[in-house]
Amino acid sequence: MAITTDGKIATANRAVSSFGSRRDKAHLLELRATADAVMAGARTVDSNPVNLGPGPAMYRRLRILRGLAEYNLRIIVTGSGTVNPEAEIFKRRFSPIIILTTRRAGEKRLKKLRALADEVNICGAREINLAQALRWLREKWKVKRLLCEGGGELNDALFGAGLVDEVHLTVCPKIFGGRHAPTIAEGVGAGLLAKATKLELKSLKRFGDELFVVYRVKSRTAGL
Repeated sequence: MAITTDGKIATANRAVSSFGSRRDKAHLLELRATADAVMAGARTVDSNPVNLGPGPAMYRRLRILRGLAEYNLRIIVTGSGTVNPEAEIFKRRFSPIIILTTRRAGEKRLKKLRALADEVNICGAREINLAQALRWLREKWKVKRLLCEGGGELNDALFGAGLVDEVHLTVCPKIFGGRHAPTIAEGVGAGLLAKATKLELKSLKRFGDELFVVYRVKSRTAGL
Protein backbone atom coordinates (compact mmCIF):
# COMPACT_ATOMS: atom_id res chain seq x y z
CA MET A 1 0.00 0.00 0.00
CA ALA A 2 1.14 3.54 -0.79
CA ILE A 3 0.35 5.87 2.12
CA THR A 4 0.77 9.56 2.79
CA THR A 5 3.00 10.70 5.63
CA ASP A 6 -0.16 10.98 7.77
CA GLY A 7 -1.13 7.39 6.96
CA LYS A 8 -3.90 7.89 4.38
CA ILE A 9 -4.44 5.79 1.26
CA ALA A 10 -6.86 8.24 -0.42
CA THR A 11 -8.39 11.66 0.12
CA ALA A 12 -11.51 11.96 2.27
CA ASN A 13 -13.73 12.16 -0.84
CA ARG A 14 -11.68 9.33 -2.45
CA ALA A 15 -11.15 11.50 -5.53
CA VAL A 16 -7.37 10.95 -5.25
CA SER A 17 -6.18 7.40 -4.65
CA SER A 18 -3.05 7.14 -6.82
CA PHE A 19 -0.21 9.36 -5.65
CA GLY A 20 2.95 7.27 -5.54
CA SER A 21 5.95 7.90 -7.79
CA ARG A 22 6.99 5.92 -10.85
CA ARG A 23 9.33 3.97 -8.57
CA ASP A 24 6.37 3.03 -6.36
CA LYS A 25 4.40 1.81 -9.37
CA ALA A 26 7.40 -0.27 -10.48
CA HIS A 27 7.64 -1.71 -6.95
CA LEU A 28 4.00 -2.75 -7.16
CA LEU A 29 4.65 -4.64 -10.38
CA GLU A 30 7.76 -6.24 -8.84
CA LEU A 31 5.58 -7.54 -6.02
CA ARG A 32 2.96 -8.83 -8.45
CA ALA A 33 5.74 -10.73 -10.23
CA THR A 34 6.25 -12.82 -7.06
CA ALA A 35 2.59 -13.74 -6.48
CA ASP A 36 0.37 -16.55 -7.73
CA ALA A 37 -2.64 -14.27 -7.36
CA VAL A 38 -3.44 -10.59 -6.81
CA MET A 39 -6.51 -9.66 -4.78
CA ALA A 40 -8.48 -6.46 -4.20
CA GLY A 41 -11.84 -5.40 -2.88
CA ALA A 42 -14.67 -4.44 -5.23
CA ARG A 43 -14.49 -0.74 -4.31
CA THR A 44 -10.79 -0.66 -5.18
CA VAL A 45 -11.46 -2.33 -8.53
CA ASP A 46 -14.44 -0.05 -9.25
CA SER A 47 -12.73 3.24 -8.39
CA ASN A 48 -9.29 2.68 -9.94
CA PRO A 49 -8.23 1.88 -13.53
CA VAL A 50 -6.53 -1.38 -12.49
CA ASN A 51 -6.55 -4.82 -14.07
CA LEU A 52 -4.48 -6.56 -11.31
CA GLY A 53 -2.28 -8.11 -14.01
CA PRO A 54 1.51 -8.51 -14.15
CA GLY A 55 2.09 -5.55 -16.45
CA PRO A 56 4.74 -5.25 -19.18
CA ALA A 57 6.67 -8.17 -20.68
CA MET A 58 9.72 -7.70 -18.44
CA TYR A 59 7.64 -8.53 -15.36
CA ARG A 60 6.02 -11.50 -17.09
CA ARG A 61 9.49 -12.82 -17.91
CA LEU A 62 10.43 -12.45 -14.24
CA ARG A 63 7.45 -14.60 -13.34
CA ILE A 64 8.48 -17.33 -15.77
CA LEU A 65 12.06 -17.27 -14.45
CA ARG A 66 10.64 -17.85 -10.96
CA GLY A 67 8.66 -20.86 -12.14
CA LEU A 68 5.31 -19.04 -12.06
CA ALA A 69 2.66 -18.77 -14.72
CA GLU A 70 3.16 -15.82 -17.06
CA TYR A 71 -0.07 -14.22 -15.80
CA ASN A 72 -1.28 -14.22 -12.21
CA LEU A 73 -4.81 -15.04 -11.11
CA ARG A 74 -7.00 -12.03 -10.31
CA ILE A 75 -9.34 -12.05 -7.32
CA ILE A 76 -12.12 -9.62 -6.41
CA VAL A 77 -13.71 -9.65 -2.95
CA THR A 78 -17.28 -8.38 -2.52
CA GLY A 79 -19.43 -9.42 0.42
CA SER A 80 -22.54 -7.79 -1.06
CA GLY A 81 -21.98 -9.15 -4.54
CA THR A 82 -21.79 -5.71 -6.16
CA VAL A 83 -19.06 -4.82 -8.63
CA ASN A 84 -19.08 -2.51 -11.64
CA PRO A 85 -19.29 -4.67 -14.80
CA GLU A 86 -17.61 -1.82 -16.71
CA ALA A 87 -14.53 -1.81 -14.45
CA GLU A 88 -11.14 -1.94 -16.16
CA ILE A 89 -10.39 -5.42 -14.84
CA PHE A 90 -13.10 -6.97 -17.02
CA LYS A 91 -11.86 -5.41 -20.26
CA ARG A 92 -8.84 -7.70 -20.78
CA ARG A 93 -9.23 -11.44 -20.27
CA PHE A 94 -5.59 -12.53 -20.12
CA SER A 95 -5.97 -14.58 -16.91
CA PRO A 96 -8.82 -16.04 -14.81
CA ILE A 97 -10.87 -13.68 -12.66
CA ILE A 98 -12.24 -15.14 -9.43
CA ILE A 99 -14.87 -13.42 -7.29
CA LEU A 100 -15.26 -14.21 -3.59
CA THR A 101 -18.67 -13.31 -2.16
CA THR A 102 -21.39 -14.34 0.32
CA ARG A 103 -24.93 -15.69 0.21
CA ARG A 104 -26.35 -12.23 0.93
CA ALA A 105 -25.45 -11.34 -2.65
CA GLY A 106 -28.64 -13.16 -3.71
CA GLU A 107 -29.27 -15.15 -6.87
CA LYS A 108 -29.77 -12.12 -9.12
CA ARG A 109 -26.37 -10.64 -8.27
CA LEU A 110 -24.71 -14.05 -8.30
CA LYS A 111 -25.95 -14.58 -11.86
CA LYS A 112 -24.36 -11.28 -12.92
CA LEU A 113 -21.10 -12.13 -11.15
CA ARG A 114 -20.92 -15.52 -12.88
CA ALA A 115 -21.28 -13.75 -16.23
CA LEU A 116 -18.28 -11.55 -15.37
CA ALA A 117 -15.90 -13.99 -13.67
CA ASP A 118 -14.34 -17.34 -14.48
CA GLU A 119 -15.45 -18.62 -11.09
CA VAL A 120 -17.55 -17.28 -8.19
CA ASN A 121 -17.02 -18.80 -4.76
CA ILE A 122 -19.52 -18.24 -1.94
CA CYS A 123 -17.44 -18.06 1.25
CA GLY A 124 -19.99 -17.37 3.98
CA ALA A 125 -23.56 -16.40 4.75
CA ARG A 126 -23.22 -12.69 5.64
CA GLU A 127 -19.46 -12.12 5.87
CA ILE A 128 -16.65 -13.66 3.85
CA ASN A 129 -14.76 -16.34 5.74
CA LEU A 130 -11.31 -15.36 4.51
CA ALA A 131 -9.50 -18.33 6.05
CA GLN A 132 -11.89 -20.66 4.23
CA ALA A 133 -11.49 -18.65 1.01
CA LEU A 134 -7.69 -18.81 1.13
CA ARG A 135 -7.74 -22.55 1.80
CA TRP A 136 -10.00 -22.97 -1.23
CA LEU A 137 -7.67 -20.83 -3.37
CA ARG A 138 -4.72 -22.97 -2.31
CA GLU A 139 -6.50 -26.27 -2.93
CA LYS A 140 -8.40 -25.38 -6.13
CA TRP A 141 -6.10 -22.82 -7.77
CA LYS A 142 -2.72 -23.71 -6.18
CA VAL A 143 -2.27 -20.21 -4.74
CA LYS A 144 0.71 -20.22 -2.37
CA ARG A 145 1.58 -16.52 -2.41
CA LEU A 146 -1.21 -13.97 -2.48
CA LEU A 147 -0.76 -10.21 -2.86
CA CYS A 148 -3.58 -8.02 -1.51
CA GLU A 149 -3.79 -4.45 -2.79
CA GLY A 150 -6.61 -3.20 -0.56
CA GLY A 151 -8.78 -1.47 0.15
CA GLY A 152 -8.77 -0.69 3.82
CA GLU A 153 -11.73 -2.85 4.87
CA LEU A 154 -10.37 -5.93 3.14
CA ASN A 155 -6.94 -5.31 4.68
CA ASP A 156 -8.51 -4.96 8.13
CA ALA A 157 -10.41 -8.22 7.71
CA LEU A 158 -7.19 -10.01 6.72
CA PHE A 159 -5.35 -8.61 9.75
CA GLY A 160 -8.25 -9.56 12.01
CA ALA A 161 -8.27 -13.12 10.66
CA GLY A 162 -4.50 -13.45 11.18
CA LEU A 163 -3.85 -14.05 7.49
CA VAL A 164 -1.12 -11.48 6.82
CA ASP A 165 2.56 -12.44 6.67
CA GLU A 166 4.13 -9.21 5.38
CA VAL A 167 3.19 -5.56 4.96
CA HIS A 168 4.79 -3.49 2.19
CA LEU A 169 4.33 0.27 2.60
CA THR A 170 5.49 3.15 0.45
CA VAL A 171 5.48 6.31 2.56
CA CYS A 172 4.92 9.27 0.23
CA PRO A 173 5.78 12.93 1.01
CA LYS A 174 2.20 14.19 1.13
CA ILE A 175 -0.36 15.10 3.78
CA PHE A 176 -4.05 14.54 2.99
CA GLY A 177 -5.58 15.02 6.42
CA GLY A 178 -9.26 14.53 7.09
CA ARG A 179 -10.89 12.30 9.69
CA HIS A 180 -12.77 10.45 6.95
CA ALA A 181 -9.78 9.81 4.70
CA PRO A 182 -9.20 6.03 4.64
CA THR A 183 -6.14 4.27 6.06
CA ILE A 184 -4.68 0.87 5.20
CA ALA A 185 -6.89 -0.89 7.77
CA GLU A 186 -10.48 0.31 8.08
CA GLY A 187 -13.45 -1.82 9.17
CA VAL A 188 -13.79 -3.08 12.74
CA GLY A 189 -10.16 -2.85 13.81
CA ALA A 190 -8.59 -3.97 17.07
CA GLY A 191 -10.57 -2.81 20.09
CA LEU A 192 -7.75 -3.57 22.53
CA LEU A 193 -4.00 -3.01 22.36
CA ALA A 194 -3.50 -6.68 23.14
CA LYS A 195 -5.35 -7.57 19.92
CA ALA A 196 -3.24 -5.33 17.69
CA THR A 197 -1.26 -7.02 14.92
CA LYS A 198 2.38 -6.78 15.93
CA LEU A 199 5.05 -6.15 13.32
CA GLU A 200 8.83 -6.19 13.10
CA LEU A 201 10.84 -4.17 10.61
CA LYS A 202 12.29 -6.31 7.82
CA SER A 203 13.74 -3.64 5.54
CA LEU A 204 13.74 0.11 4.91
CA LYS A 205 14.94 1.82 1.72
CA ARG A 206 14.81 5.39 0.49
CA PHE A 207 14.22 6.43 -3.11
CA GLY A 208 14.05 10.17 -3.53
CA ASP A 209 11.56 11.47 -0.97
CA GLU A 210 9.75 8.15 -0.57
CA LEU A 211 10.40 5.40 1.97
CA PHE A 212 9.86 1.75 1.07
CA VAL A 213 9.17 -0.20 4.24
CA VAL A 214 8.62 -3.92 4.67
CA TYR A 215 7.28 -5.34 7.95
CA ARG A 216 7.03 -8.98 8.95
CA VAL A 217 3.97 -9.90 11.04
CA LYS A 218 5.09 -11.16 14.46
CA SER A 219 1.77 -12.33 15.86
CA ARG A 220 -1.15 -13.97 14.08
CA THR A 221 -4.13 -14.76 16.28
CA ALA A 222 -6.03 -16.81 13.72
CA GLY A 223 -5.58 -17.90 10.13
CA LEU A 224 -4.82 -21.02 8.15
